[in-house]
Amino acid sequence: MATNTNSTASTIWGLVVLALIALGVILGLMFGIPMYNVWQQEMSGRAELAKAEQNRQIKIEEAKANLEAEKLNAQAEIERAKGAAEAIRIENGSLTTTYIQYLWVRQQNNIPDKVVYIPTEANLPILEAKK
Repeated sequence: MATNTNSTASTIWGLVVLALIALGVILGLMFGIPMYNVWQQEMSGRAELAKAEQNRQIKIEEAKANLEAEKLNAQAEIERAKGAAEAIRIENGSLTTTYIQYLWVRQQNNIPDKVVYIPTEANLPILEAKK
């Protein structure tokens, strides 16, 4: 009988210990899951903030590149204007019709496969010409 009582007492103590462990796990989950959710949301917010900051930096760098390109385009235009002014100065400040025709012909060399209509008598273009 003593063995039966010891066995019953061991079983009861085992069930009590098992119940305490289950209760501890349940309480741990009750407090742990909400804390994990808060931590997860915080990490998600930090990731979104870092992404937004990176996108902002990209836009700033693109704007800086556009500004620098515009400055260089403006400098190129200034240099082109200086060259044109120098050409006019060399021509003694006057543009002759011959020089204007020369500039027009030179410009046509830069445009490939362009059809040019040359006026003839009575200012009518030649409509059919072989290349």
